[in-house]
Amino acid sequence: MAISISVVLLLVILTVVFLRNGALKLSHAVVCVLLGFYLASTSMAPTIHDGMTATADIVSSLRP
Repeated sequence: MAISISVVLLLVILTVVFLRNGALKLSHAVVCVLLGFYLASTSMAPTIHDGMTATADIVSSLRP
């Protein structure tokens, strides 16, 4: 668990740097995908899933 959390932290930092740079290249996208896979294996996965489900429900209930 300690190893996966440190890898997640490193990938979060790299993702933020890449997004702030404004040039998301293929290598940057790979880092973002890896971040997603590592986040899915942490204890934060259910919270992230619930938040995304709630956001999708709110967006789907909006009427233009």
